[in-house]
Parts: sequence; C-alpha cells; structure tokens
Amino acid sequence: MFENIDNRTKLLGDDLKSELRKGSKVRIASSCFSMYAFKELKEELSQIEELKFLFTSPTFTKDTIAEGVKKEKREFYIPKQNRENSLYGSEFEIKLRNEMTLKAIAKECANWVRQKVKFKSNITNSSIPNYIGIDHQDGSSVTYNPVNGFTTTDLGYQQGNSIFTAISKTDFAEQSKFLFSMFDEVWNDKTKVEEITDNVVEMISSAYQENSPEFIYYIILYNIFSEFLDDISEDNMPNEATGFKDTKIWNMLYDFQKDGVISIINKLEKHNGCILADSVGLGKTFTALAVIAYYSLRNKSILVLCPKRLSDNWTQYCGSSNDTTNIFYEDRIRYEVLYHTDLDRVGTAHNGRDLKLVNWGNYDLVVIDESHNFRNNNPVKDKETRYDFLINHVIKAGVKTKVLMLSATPVNNRYNDLKNQLAIAYSQDYDAFEKSLDTKSNIATIFRQAQAVFNDWSKRPPNERKNKDLIDALSIDFKILLDSVTIARSRKNIAKYYNMNDIGKFPDRLPPVSCSPELTKRKDVPQYKEIYQSIKSLSMAVYGLFDFVLDSQKDKYERKYDVEIKHSGLTRSGRTSGIKRIMTVNLLKRLESSVEAFRLTMLGMLGLNRAELKRLSYYNAGQMRPDAYATKKVFNYEMFDQDEDGGLNLVQTDKGKEIHIEYADIDRLSWQKAMEHDVEILEHLINELGKITPEYDLKLQTLKEIIDIKIKNPINAGNRKFLIFSAFADTANYLYENLHKWLKDTYGIESAMIEGQANKVSLRHCPKKTNTLLTMFSPISKKRDQVFSWMHRQIESYNDPKLNWSGKIDKHEFDDCFKDIDVLIATDCISEGQNLQDCDMCINYDIHWNPVRIVQRFGRIDRIGSKNKVIQLVNFWPPLPLNEYINLTDRVKSRMTIVDQTATADDNILNPDDQMDDYREVQIKKLREGENIDLEDTNSGISISDLGLNEFRMDATEFIKTYGEPRRIPKGMHCVIEKDASRGIVPGVIYILKNQNNNVNINRQNRLHPYYLVYVDEKGEIVNNHLEVKEILDSIRVACKGRKEPLYNVCSIFNEETNDGLDMSKYSKLLEKAIESIIEVKEQSDINALFKQGSMVLSGTKIKGLDDFELLAFVVVK
Repeated sequence: MFENIDNRTKLLGDDLKSELRKGSKVRIASSCFSMYAFKELKEELSQIEELKFLFTSPTFTKDTIAEGVKKEKREFYIPKQNRENSLYGSEFEIKLRNEMTLKAIAKECANWVRQKVKFKSNITNSSIPNYIGIDHQDGSSVTYNPVNGFTTTDLGYQQGNSIFTAISKTDFAEQSKFLFSMFDEVWNDKTKVEEITDNVVEMISSAYQENSPEFIYYIILYNIFSEFLDDISEDNMPNEATGFKDTKIWNMLYDFQKDGVISIINKLEKHNGCILADSVGLGKTFTALAVIAYYSLRNKSILVLCPKRLSDNWTQYCGSSNDTTNIFYEDRIRYEVLYHTDLDRVGTAHNGRDLKLVNWGNYDLVVIDESHNFRNNNPVKDKETRYDFLINHVIKAGVKTKVLMLSATPVNNRYNDLKNQLAIAYSQDYDAFEKSLDTKSNIATIFRQAQAVFNDWSKRPPNERKNKDLIDALSIDFKILLDSVTIARSRKNIAKYYNMNDIGKFPDRLPPVSCSPELTKRKDVPQYKEIYQSIKSLSMAVYGLFDFVLDSQKDKYERKYDVEIKHSGLTRSGRTSGIKRIMTVNLLKRLESSVEAFRLTMLGMLGLNRAELKRLSYYNAGQMRPDAYATKKVFNYEMFDQDEDGGLNLVQTDKGKEIHIEYADIDRLSWQKAMEHDVEILEHLINELGKITPEYDLKLQTLKEIIDIKIKNPINAGNRKFLIFSAFADTANYLYENLHKWLKDTYGIESAMIEGQANKVSLRHCPKKTNTLLTMFSPISKKRDQVFSWMHRQIESYNDPKLNWSGKIDKHEFDDCFKDIDVLIATDCISEGQNLQDCDMCINYDIHWNPVRIVQRFGRIDRIGSKNKVIQLVNFWPPLPLNEYINLTDRVKSRMTIVDQTATADDNILNPDDQMDDYREVQIKKLREGENIDLEDTNSGISISDLGLNEFRMDATEFIKTYGEPRRIPKGMHCVIEKDASRGIVPGVIYILKNQNNNVNINRQNRLHPYYLVYVDEKGEIVNNHLEVKEILDSIRVACKGRKEPLYNVCSIFNEETNDGLDMSKYSKLLEKAIESIIEVKEQSDINALFKQGSMVLSGTKIKGLDDFELLAFVVVK
C-alpha cells in the first residue's frame, strides 16, 4: 500500500491516530518535538509500548561555549535554541500557547515521556532523513516520510508556511525493514548520537513547576529588553573593578539610590549627560557623591558647580577636607567646588580660589547642583553669560566633559528649560545627541511638538489637567528622550515600588496648622490692610529717577543708557519702573515676615530719601555745579535665590553702568514732592510700628504659644525640636533675640540661628559654624558621634595624664558640642540639601508665594530614615482673605515682571506667558486650608518619574550578569503574586504579549513595541492599558523582585481555581479583554491622529485580535 498525505484532504495527525495501537513501537527521526503534538495524539500515544525519538540535528546536547558569549557567536546557536524551544510549541503554535494550558500539558507529557519515551540527538554535522515508523504487535508496520517535525503544524492541525505538503505513507515490509534498520544503526552508535532523555524531561518539567516571581520578572525583562541587551556595551556600564561598591558612600545608600547611581553612570557613558530629578528628601546629594566617587576612583578630574548657599553641602565631603563633618573621609573623593556665580566673575572666586588659574577645559565630569539655574539661554548684547561661559570654556574647551545635573524641578512648564540643560552636556551639538538616541524626529521637533501638546493641555481648567492625559498625548520620541537622559523618582514612587523595610518609612504627616495672627492687640496701631494701602501709596521716587527726566531730555538718556535685552524687550527705563515694583513688593513681603524686618527696611528707605533730598536741596541752593548729576546704582540687582521661585531677597551689585542724570534735566520740584510724600509716610509708619514691641507682637506671641503647647504635649514622645524658617535674616535675628533666653530660662532648651553670615547659638562655648550647629540640632541624621569622634579621643587624652593632650579643643567646647540644640531658626540658606529629620515640626514664620519653597523647607524633616512617627508643618499667613493674599492678577504678575526686569540676563528665569497662576493658587489654597502637598503636586507639568524605564534595563543587565542568559525557557510561563492594595496591585492578571503584526504600532504610541503589557482585574476591567508600561513594570518589579521562591500560598489558590491548569477558561477570557483594550486604545489613538495628521493614518493598521499576539508570560495576582 502506498498513499500520499497532503495535510489538506488528508491529515497526517488523523492517519497516525488510526495507526497507533496498543503495544505499538514507534520510531521518529525529526528536527523538533512539540508537547502540543503530544496533546493532539495523547489518547493514542498513551497506548503504545515505546517511542524512540531521534533529533536529526544537535538538540538538547551539552554546550561547548559558555553562556555569556558575545552576540555574534550567540547567533550561531539560534537554530538550536529554536529547535529546543519548539518543545513548548513552535512558531506556528502560538494560538495553542495562548490558551495558557502549557502547565497542564507539560505535566501530562512529562509523565508519559518517563514511561514510554527515549530521546537521543544527532551530535554530528551530518544529516539524518526525517521519518516516522510504527511497528505493530501483529508484525505489520507503516512508515511516513519525510516528516520535518513532530508539531501540530506537521500533523496538519495548524497552518504553517509551506506552500504544499507531500508525505508518503507505505506499509511495504522491505521498505519498513530498511528504514528501521538504518534508524537502529544510528540509534545505537554512541559516536553519532547522545542520550538526552533526562534533558528533555527536565525541560518539560520546568514548564509545570511553580515559578518564583523574581524568575518571571527576569524572563519578562529579558524578552522586552532583549534588543537593548544585545546592543549594550561594557563600556557603558560601571566598572566594578574600580572598587566603587566597596566605598563607604556606596554602602550608605538605599537600594533606590544605588539603582540611580548605576543608571546615571550608564547614561553618562552612553549619552554624555544626565539629569537627576529625584524629589525633595530623596538624597540627590549622596546619590551624586557616589557617582563622583566612581569617577574619582577612575582618576577623573571633577568639578561641582553649586549655588553659594549650598556650598557647605559639597565642600565638607571633598577628599581634601579634614573637617570632622566629612563622614566619607576614608573614600578620599576628589573634586573641586565652585559657585555658579564664579562663571562670570573675574579675579577671585567666592571661596578664595584664583579664577585666573582654573583650567576650565580640563574637567572630565561636571556636576551642576540646582541645574535649573541654567535652563535659560538668553543671549545678552556684548556680554558672555554664565550659560555661555559654561558651554564655551568648560564643556567645549579641552577634554570631553560629561555633565550630571541635579534639580528637583528641571522643567518649569516650558520644555525648552530641559532642552537648554541637555544642550550643556552636548556643547549644543544636537546632531551628536540625536545619534545616541533611538528617535525618529530631531531634537528641535521633539521639543516643539511637546510644547504644543503641553500648551493645549494647560488651557484646560485646573481640575481637568490630568498628568495621564498629558503623558498619553506626548510623542513616543519625547518619552524616549526623557527616558534616555533623566532619572526621577518621587517619594510616592519609592514608597510604592521599593521595600520600605530596608529604607524606613516616611513619617506620617499631620494636617498642616495655619495661623493668621493680627499684628498686635493695640488699638492705636494700624493693622495689615491700612499698612498695605500706605505701602501702595508710596511713589518710590528715589528708585524711579528716570520717570522724572524732562520729556525734552528723555531721548538723550535712552540713547545713552538703554541696553537691549533679547526676548524681554526691556529698556533701561523699563528696568527703572521694575525696581519701583521690586521695592513695593519687597516691603509687603517684609511686613508679612515680621514687624522688625519691615521697620528696618523702612529705616533704610527713609535714610536714602533724606540723603537724596539733602543733595537736591544743595543743588537748588546753588551749592553745587550747574552740571551736577544724580548717580544711581539701584538699577543693578541680582536675586539672592537664583532658582525657580526667585525669592525677593535682592543684593545690589557693581555690574552694569551707573546712571548719571543731570539735575538740570530733572523735574526737580515733582521729584522733591514725591520723595517728601514718601518720607512723610515712612516716618508715620516707623513711628506707629515702633509701638509694637515684642510683648505686643501677636505673631511672635503666637509662635511662643505653639512652642509651649508642643513641649508640654509632644507629637512624638520626648521630641522637643523645632525648625523655624524665615525668608529674611532680619526676621531670623529678631526671633532668635526674643526666643533664646526665654527658651533657656523656661524650658532649659538650647537654640541657634543660621542665616549664612552671622550665626548665633545660646551655648557659650559652642562653635558657630553652620555644619556644627546643624549636627547639634539633628545629631542622629548628621551622625554626631561619628562626626565628633575626634573630640572623644582628645577628651580622653585630656582626662588621662598618661596621654599627651593636643590642646586643640577646650573641655567646655566639648561639653557644648554634645548638647542638643532643640530650636533652630534659619533662613532659606538651609532649605535645601540638609537632612534634619531628628526634628518633627517645621514652622514657616513667613510664607513664600511659590509652594515649591514650602515643600523644600518641609523636606528638611520629611525624609526617609526619620525616627519620628509623625511630623507637623505650621504655616503663618497674613490675616487676609486668601484671594487678597494671593492677588495673582497683581502681586504674582508683578513678581514675574520683577524677575524679568531686574535680574541680570542670567537670572531672567521666568516668562509670564509660561506661568500657570491658577494652578499655584490651588496649591497655596490647599496649604492654607490644612492640606499637605508634595513637590510633584506643585508642578502642573509632566512628572519625569512617570516615564523612565532605565531601572528595568539595569535589572535585566544585572540578571544576565548574575545568572547568564535564560535558554530553553518556554513561552507562556507564569507566576502568582499576592495582592497589595497599598501599591495598587489588585487581583487580576498582567499579560506580556508580543505583537506579530508590524502595522499595529504605526503611530508609534507604544514605546515597547512589539511588546505589549496589559493589566486587567478579575472583573475584566483594565487597570493599566498597554501605553502605561511604566506603571505596569513598576507593579511587577515591586511584587516580584527579590521573591526568589514561589509563593505557595497563592499558587495553591490559583491551582485549585484552574484544576492545576486544565481549566484556563477564566484567564482566556481575561486575555481576550486585554487584547480588546489594545484594539480600543489604538483605535482611539488613530481617531485622534486622524484629525491631527490626516486620514492616511488609518490605512493598514487593523488588529485582528488574539491571532496578532503571542503570549510570552503572565503574572497572576491573588
């Protein structure tokens, strides 16, 4: 008998079912074996006596090359791996794998193999013909050839890619005898074949064993980041041979900080620049120090650029520092520290360094703290700005320089902020930057489109601005760019996705307390509103000299003194009027701060007006030359705080030209009357407010009451610490002078004041250095015992006559340094970069208009590692209705104009068109009404932490490095994890799919294409759709990483529910829901794109459904 089988009119599988009988002996020589083929013939195969299966090419044999071979050598093994992986289903059996019955089939197949089957493999380079032979008990036999593989496709049950199939079936005895003889000859030749049954059984068994969550996380990452892993270079990864993981700084980091360090180094090596934008309280300084330590160990030259107020945060850890506060002295971390302002100085730096001797072009790494100070690149006529100097003399000149930027707010609602910072790392060479990215559009287009999307989104009412909507609308290129060069984690992100047992919980925040005391109880003193009106009535004529120039002479001075400022369009006269607004708002801010700060400012203004009136009277009396002139430098100011919130602390500089206006060209009478008017108001206010002595100062007395209440009723047992902030040194000094004696006499509490220049402390022998005072205020977080350990050694020698006393420390000084300071009064010079979490109450004695500053202040005590269970924020507000206080149409807009008009071009940090005043108003309203906010709440723009995937790539790299590449791993494996409502991990299933249709991602919305992740709950509702890849991967990571053993308690629930994987109907339906969600989201995306880009977007992009996707793995949540 001879018969042809074409798998159309007659199927091989059906014919085999008719031939396989009880007691049959089967021989198969084939390229691959699929468990799904076993499933189709399970009933018949269970009756046979034995099966000898010979792989015709080397399969499941011992490897002769190590797991970690390079990509080009690995490719040689891909056919072998494909043959081996076909055990779990071939490329044409995706539909069967998607039924998720792998576990049940594997279990049955393994049991059958153990009883009936022997596997051997060809180990030579010679070919072996493919065939199937069946020898019946009655002596008859039948053969089939050629049969390429033992899969459902070869059996005819699944469609393959063959044009046609032609299998010959014969029962000729001679033919069968010949083929059996040849098969047995090869089967028994140990030089040609290798016994591999145990290997096959082991692989099959692995498919039904319970998997650890970490293993499945590893498999997921390996699949979706395989291309990244192929392209990764050892040159872009940290070199552990440097020993940086043995440093003290590395071993003091939390896990999330270590993840950040590895990612930063990778980005610096690959892209030359990185922005670390972790939120307040997450230790950006220590993370950056670990990066610096790595490059220091590689003998790189390193420069840290920081604002002056943050310099102590850096200088104390320099390898050259022998200060006791340098807890990393053993690491000898080498770097230099200069200030931002040193970039446009000549001569000597603020710290005494001779700037003429600085080799600016010789730094291998530049770390820029508060890098948002460089987010504006506005050129100035005939002047090299700090931004220009940094680019031209530090980055472009000399050696190739990597740039690490630190900022909690790198974007201030204008994406060009980010673009300008990234340009620093690339010396403004965007072509080089684009080559390192995997984007379709150029940098300019990416940012322009992102800004347009943001502008459209920002026009929505505040309650309708959802970050998710903005993220969905932004292009995938923008997301890729941010992911490539930024790292940003929020405290919510850390709490949700990291093991807080190792980190320590953030303290719970009690609702903020809002206080709005009147100025005084005295009835004979004007209150806030009256004073506000008096301030607004001031002409500020002494600052607005240009306004009094005679009309006939104005052109003369405009031509002489005007300086064109690109983008602002401001003339010198415009800057003059800006100064008037500065002083008005500055007075208001000082009044809000304290009566004393307001009084001192008025005294200064009064003195200035009297001096100018006296000089004017000399001229009018003919006691001066006719061409005498008024000289002013009031037009040249810099913001003391050069950051996004600006502050209203102004310092006069020598920059710019003096304005000389001849008295003859001034309307002297009008100017005189205006100044006399101001003198009258100032004298009246000074006289009236002089009546408000400390005992009548209601704000000061309210502060005392708060202190008294907390000391008597601590919010944490035994904690009597207070951190009191003011924006003004005058107020800080006023508070200290009126509190320190009262605190000591009443409660035995020591106090201190830090304002950057003239610190004070109630302890007589205590040093007044800022770091010393901070260490005494927060001895646990600042590690006082370690910092002051040298004192212990010297005191021991002092008390022991046998030891030599060095005499470097006084015994009284030692005693004072080990006493606690419980009340610290400070300006914003310590509102960033300080760990003061021993304290549990932060008091804002005056309120900054920008809620970012409030969050930063609170962030000194609201930090990981706090020993306090709860913490408290107290805010003092002016006794005005909220809308009057904010007055955004006047006061805030004036403030924006102030910054633009008065700052040097480097400090031109805001554009009124970029502000979202209503959003800030919402945040201030929340604070006023007793609600806590986070830094991410203060920024209505996109959160970079929503986009970064780098930590997952680093996880994948570390897994490969530790365990090698995962080979012979079946598709469709799963693990079971526990639900965790606190982290948003709800019962359901997360599917990891691979798309088989190249047209699906035509609009490039899914950044992981062709991989799709969908999280669906048990009711079929979508928890996260396929565009929310960061959220899904975060959930998988926190639930799986570190779980090295199966969670048997939830595995048993899943196994019982599915009858050990035999009944997967529920999860098949949920998989259908997941696929439907991909279709729905894509169709909506296509519709949106249609209106923006035209109808061609919809062509050829249809998703058929389940057949378009291959199930790679799934995570069940129980």
